[in-house]
Amino acid sequence: MSICPCKLRHANCILAAINRIDMTELLTKETFLKKVFNFDKNTEWKYEGELPCIIDFYAEWCGPCKMVAPVLEELSDEYEGKVLIYKVNTEVEQELAAAFGVRSIPTMLFCPKEGEPQMAQGALPITEFRKLFKDVLLVEQPK
Repeated sequence: MSICPCKLRHANCILAAINRIDMTELLTKETFLKKVFNFDKNTEWKYEGELPCIIDFYAEWCGPCKMVAPVLEELSDEYEGKVLIYKVNTEVEQELAAAFGVRSIPTMLFCPKEGEPQMAQGALPITEFRKLFKDVLLVEQPK
């Protein structure tokens, strides 16, 4: 895959690609406990974040996970400042995946600021993500 859509590797296309760092954040167990939910201390759900979030449980080898990754990056740009998008590598963070009963990937955990989280499985289309952002996270699509 070329950085530049026209495949000529124009300098401005390359600079745009370099400056467009992934907006999603990879979580470890330690950062998950601080930013999402401290299941070591709490038995009842208590979201730790200031903005609603989704967590993508994925694996590097997973084809559907690779299909979802650019959708999540687009949503991260679109909903910047309204929704946080995190990723958990299930191969590395097996304890996190087990704690949430993740048995297939990709699995998404939608965490509203208030209320219980909800899970969705599979490579969802962007329209379904937007619907879940509105219905579960209570965040309207930016204009």
